[in-house]
Amino acid sequence: MKKLIFFITFIAFTNILMAQIPWENGKLKVSENNRYLQFENGDPFFWLGDTGWLLFQRLNREQVKQYFANRKAKGFNVVQCIFLQNFTHVNAYGDSAYSNFDITKPIITPGNEPNDSAQYDYWNHVSYIIDVAAENGIYIAITTTWRDLHKQVKNLDRAKSEIFADHLANYFKDKPNIIWVNGGSSKGNSNTDFWEAIGETIKKTDPNHLITFHPFGRMQTSEWFNNDSWLNLNMFASGHKSYKQDTTENAYGEDNWRYVLSDLSKSPLKPTIDGESSYENLPKGIHDHAQVYWNASDVRRSAYWSVLAGACGHVYGENTVRQIHIQGVNKPESGAKLDFVEALDVPGSFQMQYLKNLVLSRPYFERVNDQSIVASDEGEKYDRIMVSRGNDYLMAYTYTGREFTVQMGKISGKNVNAWWYDTRTGESIKIGEFANTGSVRFDPPGVKYNGNDWVLVLDNISKKFNKPGSILR
Repeated sequence: MKKLIFFITFIAFTNILMAQIPWENGKLKVSENNRYLQFENGDPFFWLGDTGWLLFQRLNREQVKQYFANRKAKGFNVVQCIFLQNFTHVNAYGDSAYSNFDITKPIITPGNEPNDSAQYDYWNHVSYIIDVAAENGIYIAITTTWRDLHKQVKNLDRAKSEIFADHLANYFKDKPNIIWVNGGSSKGNSNTDFWEAIGETIKKTDPNHLITFHPFGRMQTSEWFNNDSWLNLNMFASGHKSYKQDTTENAYGEDNWRYVLSDLSKSPLKPTIDGESSYENLPKGIHDHAQVYWNASDVRRSAYWSVLAGACGHVYGENTVRQIHIQGVNKPESGAKLDFVEALDVPGSFQMQYLKNLVLSRPYFERVNDQSIVASDEGEKYDRIMVSRGNDYLMAYTYTGREFTVQMGKISGKNVNAWWYDTRTGESIKIGEFANTGSVRFDPPGVKYNGNDWVLVLDNISKKFNKPGSILR
């Protein structure tokens, strides 16, 4: 009997472990409605990314373990990093990726396995990092290069670009937890042949993994590559400038939701995501360190605005973590004040998972942005009310905690349950039951101020959903 109990317990524990490995659900793909991501078995995948651009270059193996354990505990399932930012960069063990500024000549130590402690060459160390991420159920979004790297390459042509991309894709294509990111804070209308050669070659060599493009700040991939077959999903970089600082043509400022609506209005329709929004603990505008720093409420606002506008996930970033600044080892950039280990546990890093939990606690693929639900003023800038709805539920986000009026009858059911969802804690507060007709005024807890942000959730009572943020049944 004891052996039977042990066996059952072992099987149950094994099933739990297997459930924690996302790719056991099959490879990632674009959903049938072309708006979101999913696994082959039909389960939704909400891309909750962290930014660790120089992860491959600056962390040793013990630090890598610490980092991924931390990010797993906070619900992150993607980490965004750069394979090759600069030819002069080496990894934590002093090894380079390529010889003599030549992207066709990788430096690989023969027989150097990922767990061989004798010598950690660049490629070996990257493999190790990807494997540790996999142990924690996390995808690595490998950004192939960064912005102006191609200017360092002598006599760069399409053939060299294809050799570079083919070798990179071949080396890592058998890893289950890869997402490819072309570009690297780049303008796709400049050196377009280089970017297209990389995108087309990676997709040809490794058709089993998704690929996107990381654009320059306040730009969107859909402006250049939306029609290209190698691009699975669009990405935009809403950037780090405030409303006053943004003088670009679109001048969206902090309204990152505008990029989402723009991308989703294009044909062919592809999922989209904010790949670089305001980093927590970064000075507004990046360069002037006397400016006010973006805080946890700012990064929450960017996340909820973009996702409730229809993005397929969100990429978070913290200023120290994104550059992997370790005090006493490398110099801080962009006004970073914290050490890497301390920065891993800033408030916003804990709070991103509550957004993922919220949207996955309701039927996922049917969710669309619907601003007609706001019967009162939708609001401008920080007063904006952003609304998503499915057939049987709706979610309305307020950054300032201001009152707003909801036009009822936009979802199914004669009566609805109403909740306030706390973006800071992931807790739900039951408001009550309401008739699903006419209009109703809702007043969030607390007084109005920037950062008193809440999500109103209305559910068709007959569907008997669990409270917002809990597992969908």
